[in-house]
Amino acid sequence: METGSQVRKTPYYAVIFYSKRTDGDNGYGSMADRMEELARRQPGFLGVESVRDASGEGITVSYWESLDAISSWKRDEAHQAAQHKGKQEWYKQYKVRICRVEREYGFDGL
Repeated sequence: METGSQVRKTPYYAVIFYSKRTDGDNGYGSMADRMEELARRQPGFLGVESVRDASGEGITVSYWESLDAISSWKRDEAHQAAQHKGKQEWYKQYKVRICRVEREYGFDGL
């Protein structure tokens, strides 16, 4: 997983994936690792950040060069299989938001 301190050239796109998990792992962890590995190989992939709390709510933000790159990833056969399994087994609910990032700035600490 990338860190939040990585600077990217703007503009770029962020896919914000909010989810509420079902109980138990049921193969989710290994599939999440596999999807991240596959996403990293996709043209236009810039990085990813992810957090999940003890209640099962989580947010994963992936970063992409273009809307076309996002669409290609969404159509990836292995990704579609993971999405299907997610709907059937791993998620109580989820929401996807796609945003264009015009500017970024930050602070790296003391």
